[in-house]
Amino acid sequence: MIRDELAELADPAYRDFQAPLVPTVDPARILGVRMPALRRYARDLARLRPDEARAFLAEPLPHKTYDEMNLHGELVGLLAGSPDEAFDLLDAFLPHVDNWATCDLVRVPAFRRDLPAVLEKIRAWAAAEPEYVVRFAVTQLMELFLGDAFEPEQLGIVAGIRRPEYYVNMARAWYLATALVKQPAATLPLFEARPIALDAWTHNKALQKARESRRATPEQRTYLQSLKVR
Repeated sequence: MIRDELAELADPAYRDFQAPLVPTVDPARILGVRMPALRRYARDLARLRPDEARAFLAEPLPHKTYDEMNLHGELVGLLAGSPDEAFDLLDAFLPHVDNWATCDLVRVPAFRRDLPAVLEKIRAWAAAEPEYVVRFAVTQLMELFLGDAFEPEQLGIVAGIRRPEYYVNMARAWYLATALVKQPAATLPLFEARPIALDAWTHNKALQKARESRRATPEQRTYLQSLKVR
C-alpha cells in the first residue's frame, strides 16, 4: 500500500533528473517522489497511521525502491522517541543505505536530548565497516557538534578516518571545511601541521570548500589557499 501511494506521488521528470545525482542507485529503483512531497507523506503517515508507519520500519531491508528507503529515513526521525530508540532503528537501516542522498536526509530531533550518548554512538559509527554508516557519523557530527557542543578532540574522529570511498571522504572534507569556518582556532592547526595530518585529497578539498564559504573573508581565503599541498 505504501509503495503504491508513493508511486502515485511520483514525477517521471523528477525521476530522470534525480537518477544521475545518485549514481550508485539503479535508476529502475527510483520512482521520482520529490522531497517536499515525500516529507509531507512521511509526516502524515507518522501522525495519522503510526501503526502502519512502524510496521513499515519493521519490514525486511533494503526496501525495493529508493523512495521507500528515503521514506524509511524520514520516519526514523519522526518516530524515534529517544536516542536509544533511534540508535536501534538506525543500526538496522544504515547498513542497507546505498547512496549519499538517503544517508544525508536523516534528521533525528531526539538526538538533542542526550548529546553525550550520541557522540559515543558517532564514534562507533565512524569505526564501522559499511560506507554510509561512516558517512552518517560524519554528517551528524557536523550537524550537532560544530556549535555549542563542539570540543576540539571531536576533530580527531574525522581526521582519524582512513577510507577509500569517495562519499566518505567528501563528507570528511565537508565537515572539516565547516569546522574551519565555525571553529577556526581549533581547526586551523590541523591544516597547518607539517607533515599534514590528513590525506592530501581531503586536506585540499576541505580547504577548497572553506574558501568557497560566504562566511570566509578575502584574507582568510588567501591564507587557506596558502595551506594547500601538492
